Amino acid sequence: MIPRQRVASAHIPGGGEMTLYRRGDDHMILVDREELMSTRMGGSEEALATMTAERLGRRPAQRWLIGGYGMGFTLRAALGVLPADARITVAELMPEIVDWARGPMAALTGASLDDPRVTVRIGDVADSIAQGPWDAILLDVDNGPDGLVRADNDRLYSAAGLVGARGALARGGILAIWSAAPDPAFAKRLAAARFRVEEQGVRARANGKGPRHVIWFATPA
Repeated sequence: MIPRQRVASAHIPGGGEMTLYRRGDDHMILVDREELMSTRMGGSEEALATMTAERLGRRPAQRWLIGGYGMGFTLRAALGVLPADARITVAELMPEIVDWARGPMAALTGASLDDPRVTVRIGDVADSIAQGPWDAILLDVDNGPDGLVRADNDRLYSAAGLVGARGALARGGILAIWSAAPDPAFAKRLAAARFRVEEQGVRARANGKGPRHVIWFATPA
């Protein structure tokens, strides 16, 4: 087996360390000793974008907010399906993630971060949500509502955070949330925040294999 090589690391605000590794052509990001994301499993992150676009249809001049960048699977999938008049804001808390995308993972990133439709904001996505209205808010933060790496992200998934997201959506807009696992309590919280909730199971790999992840598509009731 090809040995795993440590490429870079970064401190997570609030505690912990995020480390980028490479094994051959594959990259993976670990938080402490837990794998958070990998280039081998991006299918469900791509589905977060493509399935949102399918549900929104062909409305003009769409404004999307993606939080956070991760390995860029969601952003690249969104750019592949959205028209030239769309605008995408990517909110990424850690500048090192963007540096890695432009550096050691540049071959994977391609020109996505330099696409004229894209604006990158370094900061908490919770602050960007308030700068709506957004046609789509896509959240792929940590491993979902019940898999937080950073405790402050809990405010995204709290009752107050969900009410704030609903108020930041344009008419007919969608809040789409990725999770590594089902979370019935969170689905109920979405409904309590006056969303209509659709829950979809999606395989981790683009070929339909790998673990089953969950995406919630929530529209204001």
